[in-house]
Amino acid sequence: MRLIQSINQFDVRMFLACVNTRHQRQLCRLAYGVSKTGDGYSQVLLPAALYALGLHHSELFAASVAAAFAIWLPLYWVLKNTCRRRRPPAAIPRFNAAIIASDEFSFPSGHTAAAFLLATLCVLFYGAAGAPLFLWATAVGASRILLGVHFPTDTLAGAALGIGIAHLSHALVVTL
Repeated sequence: MRLIQSINQFDVRMFLACVNTRHQRQLCRLAYGVSKTGDGYSQVLLPAALYALGLHHSELFAASVAAAFAIWLPLYWVLKNTCRRRRPPAAIPRFNAAIIASDEFSFPSGHTAAAFLLATLCVLFYGAAGAPLFLWATAVGASRILLGVHFPTDTLAGAALGIGIAHLSHALVVTL
């Protein structure tokens, strides 16, 4: 139990270091725009665009994305509602987030999980051409911290969840 408390204390210190900068206002404006790109539209638009362009394996890619989200969504919901980690505004006295989160709990970060899921599937299907999406996924995770709705470990867990489910989905769809 002490290990978990130590991790939590470190997490809070890292979070506060991220959100207590003199450039916080400018960072929040940028973070808000980046965060919006992780709202889920990318996960629908990218497979649709690749399919419309007739890209090689675009049908399998779209099927993998669909399968991954079918796996991810219930698992994400169970984790959120089982762990029930309070978001920074509820956990840190006198802290106010830049935005209002869409749900009550913060672990894991759904935006980050979805972004890393999409980035990982792009790399699995299209190799190095998909690698820049990892920069976008990392930016989505960072934006959630800067906006004050997630602790750093929430985004790390989200990234791990997204990457893991992407590999599972790819394996399921490609082997069928």
